[in-house]
Amino acid sequence: MPQAKQFRLADIAELLGARLEGDGEIIISSLSPLNSAGEGQLSFLSNPVYAPQLKSCQASAVILAEKFADSFVGNRLISDKPYVTFAYATQLFALEDTPLALCHPSAVISESATIAEDVRIEANVVIGDGVTIGKGASIGVGSYVGRDCQIGENVRIYPNVVLYHEVILGDRVIIHSASVIGADGFGFAFDGERSVKIAQLGGVRIGNDVEIGAASTIDRGAMLDTIIGEGVKIDNHVQIGHNCVIGKHTIICGCAALAGSVTVGEYCIFGGGSGAVGHITVADRVQVSAMALLSKSVTEAGMISSGTLASPTPEWKRNALRFQQLDSIAKRLKELERKAD
Repeated sequence: MPQAKQFRLADIAELLGARLEGDGEIIISSLSPLNSAGEGQLSFLSNPVYAPQLKSCQASAVILAEKFADSFVGNRLISDKPYVTFAYATQLFALEDTPLALCHPSAVISESATIAEDVRIEANVVIGDGVTIGKGASIGVGSYVGRDCQIGENVRIYPNVVLYHEVILGDRVIIHSASVIGADGFGFAFDGERSVKIAQLGGVRIGNDVEIGAASTIDRGAMLDTIIGEGVKIDNHVQIGHNCVIGKHTIICGCAALAGSVTVGEYCIFGGGSGAVGHITVADRVQVSAMALLSKSVTEAGMISSGTLASPTPEWKRNALRFQQLDSIAKRLKELERKAD
């Protein structure tokens, strides 16, 4: 079992690149929110809404910005970006096991696969023909890697992940359990009586440092590849349709869905439950609000929202009824304006 980690506060400050104000010899053994932190714990302030909690916070040290330094009387780690510094701090205290090289006897591995010596392949894994797996990779229990897949170095695939054929993963990719990469895109042509399947001939290419949450699906392309750029982060239960192109460092939150052939720029954010219809383009640095639907291309950076805001049910019902009357109201208004003129 992994041992709990402890650090001198001075060592944490050096590792995080933060400026220490206070006693660097105290020992930090864990992290905690401001309102529940105690002795031996490190907390942080990134959202000014929680600044009043600094007055009563019992943490041994707090990560915060310079402008809030005087609000906390204890030991401080001063950072220009407290939330980013906190993110790095969580990595210091993570107790996740480092995968050790292993090839479980129950694994089924094609003779034509090329696998680096230090790869970990756990129980009941199936590796298809022509697969290549780079150094330091780990393939979790029950996962399937289809023919001609290419897996980069230090990739972490959790249990029960499926990679269909011809999927390419860059280095340091993380894929969580139950995700499916490279399933057929939803492509059919209706001949008047039935839907004729369009064979999905492309693949999926995923860049370096991408993380894909549990139970998400990325479809393969119809002719060209579906492409996920470097540093993209995809949450749980996300659907990405065939031939989508996702720009680097974009974030897609839980239950979002992108239809086929959507092109998303760099550094975008899709909120939870949001979506996009097919064949549209989204510019760099666009933020799509939770539950919003993009029905046309977005050409400039900024925030996009849609839908009806929540309200008490009786009020919502009245507004919904009025919404249905907008067309007739607009016609009556136009007639009134005409008579007034």
